[in-house]
Amino acid sequence: MKDNLTIGTRGSKLALYQANLVKEELLKCFKNLNVSISIIKTKGDQLLEKSLSSLLDKGFFTKEIQDKLYAGNIDLAVHSLKDLPTDLPTESCIAAILKREDHRDVFISRNSKPLSEFSSSDIIGTSSLRRKSQLLKYNSSLNVKEIRGNVDTRIKKMLNGDYQAIVMAAAGVKRLGLQKHITEYFDTDFMLTAPGQGAIAVEVRSNDSKTKEIVSKLNDELTQVCVNSERDFLRQLGGGCHVPFAAHSKISGSSITIDALVNSIDGRKSFREKKTVELSQVKVLGEDIAQNILSSGASIIVDQLKNSKL
Repeated sequence: MKDNLTIGTRGSKLALYQANLVKEELLKCFKNLNVSISIIKTKGDQLLEKSLSSLLDKGFFTKEIQDKLYAGNIDLAVHSLKDLPTDLPTESCIAAILKREDHRDVFISRNSKPLSEFSSSDIIGTSSLRRKSQLLKYNSSLNVKEIRGNVDTRIKKMLNGDYQAIVMAAAGVKRLGLQKHITEYFDTDFMLTAPGQGAIAVEVRSNDSKTKEIVSKLNDELTQVCVNSERDFLRQLGGGCHVPFAAHSKISGSSITIDALVNSIDGRKSFREKKTVELSQVKVLGEDIAQNILSSGASIIVDQLKNSKL
């Protein structure tokens, strides 16, 4: 077994929290293991003032870390799973997916003002087209603007009055201990979440069997089954992490249900379906519901997004 491992990660507070969580879990399993953390800047970290709508290439928050992994400069890469492209190169694989945190989105507003009281004069910030489209579906008059920056940076922008509210992933807010700022939790009936949201993925080189064996001890099988079906749905549509597509899976007994959504960016067109199968059939669940949604009319939205390079 290896004695030393180097984790590659982004340098934000949330990314470092996630990397240190992986480190702690590894040390629980392997007392004599020496684990270090290497901070790597990605394009997403370097272009914080640019609009995401013009920067939607795959691997926007992961490519530079993956390049270090493939080159052998690090042994494993820790990612927010929702940021990781659905198709990985043959050089790497996901060796573990940790137990998912809260998968929901949250509404954070000044003076705890609820979304139901917001008007067109109130600015809501989000970096996600998925969230924007669902907010506009709820109320087309909402004033939704893009916001960039890490979790704590976005909250500061809101508190400083640049925005009256922001919408973010609950997992990141909770991992940083910032729950006191949350005004509302959105259930998935109101706002369906991104595939893989709330889950942490650990990527290793495909030919590094020793590291793969070590990291596999951290894998949560139930989370893995759920997020794989969500990512299969996204892969079938050809979308990345910044498209207005959503999916969430839940296991109950011996069955699994996926709830999936394709929206137009303005929220005016929406296609949503649920499908339940036995766990023995889970391998085709994501692909099946993607085909169902596409055939119901969502293919028009998907084609429009592809043609606009979003």
